[in-house]
Amino acid sequence: MTRFGVMKHLKQLEDAGLVVTRRRGREKLHFLNPVPIRLVNDRWVSKYAEPWAAALSDLKHRLENPMEKVFEIYIRTTPERLWEAITDGEIRSKYNFGSRVTSDWAPGSRLEMSHPNADGLLGEGEVLEVDPPRRLVHSMLALWSDEVKSEGTSRVTWEIEPVGDSCRLTVTHDQLREGANNELYGGWPMILSGLKTWLETGELLTTPGSLLYR
Repeated sequence: MTRFGVMKHLKQLEDAGLVVTRRRGREKLHFLNPVPIRLVNDRWVSKYAEPWAAALSDLKHRLENPMEKVFEIYIRTTPERLWEAITDGEIRSKYNFGSRVTSDWAPGSRLEMSHPNADGLLGEGEVLEVDPPRRLVHSMLALWSDEVKSEGTSRVTWEIEPVGDSCRLTVTHDQLREGANNELYGGWPMILSGLKTWLETGELLTTPGSLLYR
């Protein structure tokens, strides 16, 4: 294929929301966006087709830059309400399968991840940047197993952009080592699907995958 042909196909995928782009200097980076694929799976795919959905997930992990994971989703809500859902521990526990994230959300503050059915913390971090209701950056050290703890500290960036009567939420999980344990970032599509469902309907996900996480 020609370079023009490749860019034309990438533009089609970007318009469909299946690819997220990031500019870094003169470079334009492309990331597969697994969230809409997960949403299709949650709503329409039967348990017999689940292996096919798993194959798509494997394809994403093979093709995407392992050092930086980018997830994008559109939610019909306001930036203020979306910001509240991200930073309010009680609200977050509803769509995050019982897990709670607590902090006073000031730069330099400590962040803790916990679950009522878990002994000790699931994770901890530091709030690095706060610009409500547009941008939140924090570090994350996963603690739920020795394997993920050994991966060290990574970084999560939440970016909210109003688009009409909706918001585009982009979550970037970076500062990961090459070949990092996919437990660190593999749950993002399900979490963001739960966030979208809760904000738009007031209900919780009841798909097999979400019940497994809960």
